[in-house]
Amino acid sequence: MTVRIDDTDRKILAELQRDASQSLDDIAKAVGSSKTPVWNRIRKLRDGGVIGQHTVFLDAEALGFEACFFVLIRTSEHEADWQAKFLKALKDRPEVQEAHRLAGDIDYILKVRVKNARAYDMFYQALISEVKVHNVTALLSMEEIKSTTMLPL
Repeated sequence: MTVRIDDTDRKILAELQRDASQSLDDIAKAVGSSKTPVWNRIRKLRDGGVIGQHTVFLDAEALGFEACFFVLIRTSEHEADWQAKFLKALKDRPEVQEAHRLAGDIDYILKVRVKNARAYDMFYQALISEVKVHNVTALLSMEEIKSTTMLPL
């Protein structure tokens, strides 16, 4: 189902991206509408798949997850059964915050958040014991300069 999105929908989505916990009254005020039409639009956007799950962002460092690694994976395996096994291994590991299949020399890139280098090594050892990979390069992020999930509406 394709959902038509107008300027008011974009304003509502921008408000929800900024703070999804705000009240309908606050969102309606911010977009220049009333509560019921805003609720109906949010429901339409949710039913149409534009709005996904609601969640909260946790501060990784405050919780002791001080190391963020970007893991570059090259593989010589491209069969469907290997890919299924690899995807399952990634989905089963909460340390993997993001995983992308790439075009180019690198096959996959992972964003892995762990407490420290020892925890990364445990993740790495477990991963390579489950799936065969040709080459793994881990890059430690020294500083997160920007991180957002907000889309430029």
